[in-house]
Amino acid sequence: MSDTPTPDLTKVASIPPLSSGGHHPSDGEMCVMEAVAFVAGEPWSDSPACACPVIGAFLRAWNDGLPDDERDALLRPLIPRLVGTKSTPAVEHRRSLMAADWLVREHTPAWLRLAGLTAQADALAGLPEITSMAQVPSIRPAIEAARRDAAAAWDAARDAAWDAARDAAWAAAWDAAWDAARAAAWDAARAAARDAARDAAWDAARDAAWDAAWAAARDAARAAAWDAARAAARDAARDAAWDAARDAAWAAARAAAWDALNPTRIALQRSALRLVERMIEVAE
Repeated sequence: MSDTPTPDLTKVASIPPLSSGGHHPSDGEMCVMEAVAFVAGEPWSDSPACACPVIGAFLRAWNDGLPDDERDALLRPLIPRLVGTKSTPAVEHRRSLMAADWLVREHTPAWLRLAGLTAQADALAGLPEITSMAQVPSIRPAIEAARRDAAAAWDAARDAAWDAARDAAWAAAWDAAWDAARAAAWDAARAAARDAARDAAWDAARDAAWDAAWAAARDAARAAAWDAARAAARDAARDAAWDAARDAAWAAARAAAWDALNPTRIALQRSALRLVERMIEVAE
């Protein structure tokens, strides 16, 4: 296209760390597309006239979904390259098909494989490249089948995860509460035994009485404190320790899930960058 705008590269260094969401010029924050408008010298907008609306829509969604500590490294280098990507309707249509193809044949299969739905992932990845909307009727059955299977797997996994987390949290709460109750009861019994031994048997047979009193106290403490400790542990687990144990169980589950998801997430970030670069390069 004629009169293609060029980015003002002197402004790039003054762009603040990219933020999620839309902003006002006075906020001191920008998303990736607001930064494109800024370096292009356009009025403030997250839909700059100089940029392809298809690429802009893709990047606005991606910008908002990225963690704050990763957004700049991924998206900042694209800012000057996006200036002047506005093109003809035909080019924009081609770019939209590229985005749809990536979603169907790369993005979705990656998550399906991670969920163990390998056959469904292979079915989508093996579809022909989407280059025309006329292909939609032929590929819809595979997409719908993958959607149904993924939804069913999610329901089953959610139910199983909740049951496992609930059981694990209860077990952790019970163990923690019982350990605390047992320790408290034991300390009390030991102190009582020590006092009784000192008062009753000190002059006659301090050492022997102490051993006998200690053994008796230990057995008595075990027998007498068991029911009380068990009830106390049950109540403590239910009331106080349950929340802490549940939070700990979920924190552990989230950390494990993040570790499992992270390689796929990083691979898809690289894949998305390649997609944006290919969309930028599309010409008449």
